[in-house]
Amino acid sequence: MKGDASDRRRRRFVALAVLVTLALVLVDLVGGPGPGLLRRGAATVLGPLERVLAPGGRPGEEDLRRENDRLASELREAELAGGDAAALKSLLAAPSTAGARVVPARVVGVGAPGPQGIVRITIDVGSRDGVTADRTVVSGNGLVGRVAAVAPWTSDIFVVGGPEVSVGVRVGASGALATVGGTAASAAERDTGELGISLVQTGALRVGDEVRTLGSVDGRPFVPGVLVGTVSAVEPRRGRLAASGTLRPAVDVGALSVVGVLLTGPRATPRATVTGGAP
Repeated sequence: MKGDASDRRRRRFVALAVLVTLALVLVDLVGGPGPGLLRRGAATVLGPLERVLAPGGRPGEEDLRRENDRLASELREAELAGGDAAALKSLLAAPSTAGARVVPARVVGVGAPGPQGIVRITIDVGSRDGVTADRTVVSGNGLVGRVAAVAPWTSDIFVVGGPEVSVGVRVGASGALATVGGTAASAAERDTGELGISLVQTGALRVGDEVRTLGSVDGRPFVPGVLVGTVSAVEPRRGRLAASGTLRPAVDVGALSVVGVLLTGPRATPRATVTGGAP
């Protein structure tokens, strides 16, 4: 039924186009206005008809969706550049984003805080922006957390220090291996917002040591070398083989406005082999 109505409408357009063309030819034969005026008149009358009748003349649904996505992305970037220019500049100048593909985002929601403080935030980018689960999220100061869940236009982030996030790290100049997380040390022994850190090998923690991410396979959920924080206190051993202590995080999650999601691809080429032994 709908197709029949469309065909009738098309036939009427064609008939009208033929009549207009004949009229213009007759005017030209009897010495009417010059050819330039006739040409402009024909374009004015027939142009809309050509656009209606031409196949593919009307943009498809997919084209409209892509255009909407592009405009929404440009609007978000303009809002970030205007409202949080300093935070965005700091993010893009941070060592953790150097050479990386970054999706800038604004923090638009904060989950209910627990004993460890804020453990979840929501940002205004999602799958339509190329974000997928288990991506590293950073700010200009350091590590924020990892992408936990993704919707078309938003994503939920688990913040470092929450029970869902445990990070393998390297400590200080020696690069000693350790773990950082909400359960790495007793929460009762730390101030709100501070994190627990525990070495996983023999070694020493020193106040002031920088702590950076160890890195994960293909950079998910954590890329290597991102600053997590600095050691603020060291606990007595009390018979434990590995040292533990307290970490002051590099990022104040409660004050965040702009973050970046790092889009890293898997390693595509095999690692070169080397020959061991003395020359």
